[in-house]
Amino acid sequence: MEPEALPRCGLRRGAVTRACGGLARGGGSAPRPAPCACACAAALLRRRERQLPAAAAAAMEEQDYLSGSAAEWGDEGQDDEDGEGEDDAEVQQECLSKFSTRDYIMEPSIFNTLKRYFQAGGSPENVIQLLSENYTAVAQTVNLLAEWLIQTGVEPVQVQETVENHLKSLLIKHFDPRKADSIFTEEGETPAWLEQMIAHTTWRDLFYKLAEAHPDCLMLNFTVKLISDAGYQGEITSVSTACQQLEVFSRVLRTSLATILDGGEDNLEKNLPEFAKMVCHGEHTYLFAQAMMSILAQEEQGGSAVRRIAQEVQRYAHEKGHDASQITLALGTAASYPRACQALGAMLSKGALNPADITVLFKMFTSMDPPPVELIRVPAFLDLFMQSLFKPGAKINQDHKHKYIHILAYAASVVETWKKNKRVSINKDELKSTSKAIETVHNLCCNENKGASELVAELSTLYQCIRFPVVAMGVLKWVDWTVSEPRYFQLQTDHTPVHLALLDEISTCHQLLHPQVLQLLVKLFETEHSQLDVMEQLELKKTLLDRMVHLLSRGYVLPVVSYIRKCLEKLDTDISLIRYFVTEVLDVIAPPYTSDFVQLFLPILENDSIAGTIKTEGEHDPVTEFIGKKCLFFSYLFLYIHVNIL
Repeated sequence: MEPEALPRCGLRRGAVTRACGGLARGGGSAPRPAPCACACAAALLRRRERQLPAAAAAAMEEQDYLSGSAAEWGDEGQDDEDGEGEDDAEVQQECLSKFSTRDYIMEPSIFNTLKRYFQAGGSPENVIQLLSENYTAVAQTVNLLAEWLIQTGVEPVQVQETVENHLKSLLIKHFDPRKADSIFTEEGETPAWLEQMIAHTTWRDLFYKLAEAHPDCLMLNFTVKLISDAGYQGEITSVSTACQQLEVFSRVLRTSLATILDGGEDNLEKNLPEFAKMVCHGEHTYLFAQAMMSILAQEEQGGSAVRRIAQEVQRYAHEKGHDASQITLALGTAASYPRACQALGAMLSKGALNPADITVLFKMFTSMDPPPVELIRVPAFLDLFMQSLFKPGAKINQDHKHKYIHILAYAASVVETWKKNKRVSINKDELKSTSKAIETVHNLCCNENKGASELVAELSTLYQCIRFPVVAMGVLKWVDWTVSEPRYFQLQTDHTPVHLALLDEISTCHQLLHPQVLQLLVKLFETEHSQLDVMEQLELKKTLLDRMVHLLSRGYVLPVVSYIRKCLEKLDTDISLIRYFVTEVLDVIAPPYTSDFVQLFLPILENDSIAGTIKTEGEHDPVTEFIGKKCLFFSYLFLYIHVNIL
């Protein structure tokens, strides 16, 4: 937006140009065009004498980049009453002190102050003298400089952003919460300029930053509520800003939750950290959010997705060291089973399982009328079983091991049918087989006497047990703990260690575990294995890339290619490894290709360091074939759009 051509006070363009021209020529001090200021002051006096409030209001409504000092905002709400009972001398002195401030002639309160001054018997000469001497034309100078920049070829939008950003930095630096709060005490209503400011993205962003820095400022909290009422709650991402008021928090929570639900798994990974941080801001926000999500989780349509989000927030709170177990149990069905609630609460609070509480739960879940299975399907509780049954070196009482296994298998395999809050059936068909698979893998993984060679002989058994999702998760955790040992790869002699081969089977059988498998592979790929020489490190990373290619072949395409693309862009990965990955991928893929895959993979393939060494002079050129098929794909796509849409 191009700056206003004429300043609010009515100065002629030539007068301002001459004043600022002197400054530009090296005058060294701010311009003080007293004659023009005198003319402006005289014009204001004539307006008052003619009593033209409409003209005054119109002058006040004009917009400039800078229209006055932020420190004087409180003067806008000056009462228009005649000031009966006030001493005329005091009123005159108060008004004269305001006239003595810099550029007071530009303040919106100038008309009210003039009215009070003259009603108290003030002299016009003093007004003209003070307004003239203290007029420095800050706003007009900014407007003029902005016009000069535009005339030199700078885009008007860029000029506007520059001025606005500088003004924002000044406001943040000099903001006084007490003066801001005085706006409401003096005016008694919402200022019109405040409603105008929140209509613009730039100034809403300013209020967010100020509210973050001054959470106790009433004016800013009220402004945040105004922004929320206006429908901009989706912009409020600041934790403290969103959590100050329940009404604002509920709107931000609703908008954030809807955004996550509409975006699918990819959107969950992107927005969950900020969402969880906001929910875990305090006990009140956590309780409110979890209570709302527990109600939504009971809905047939979308309830499971909301339950997943609630569990991810529980995990986030646990990782940050917050004990939210009592809230989790209170919002579930645990309240109807006080003994189970007490046992669960004790283990969750301590972060460890113990035989006494496990025995209590075992007796309850082997009875004729067991509690709802949902009671023990708490992510943090299931993680404790993973550590007890699959972590290398974990000690478990052999007399109680079957109880641990039974409870974990019960939580993973039992299916209940509910109608009108009443359980009508319990399906335990897979309970026995799940318990047997967990016990078998536990004995194999936690047997310290079994090395890698002994595990190779048991691979067929492991592959059969991995078909159970709970066992696959346990094996994935076990592999993570095992290969994270500093000397693990140093002691391996096989090209593909058995633990990494198990990751391929997990990827094949369980699509929902693909993100965790890739996360483990990325961690190993980026780890510095200083105990290995350079060639051994390259061979290890090629082995990890083979696992990524297998993961890609099982349908987890875009995340794998996105990671390799980032490695290429960051220039922190040996180019031969990326070339190896591209070669392997070209061997396993075939058209048709999705546009998302082409947009990610093609820039990697077209890189000179990649394509230049893969192309061959023979008949089979995988790079040329892929690019040719890509061009054919886009040709068909263009033809389809032209025929069916245009």
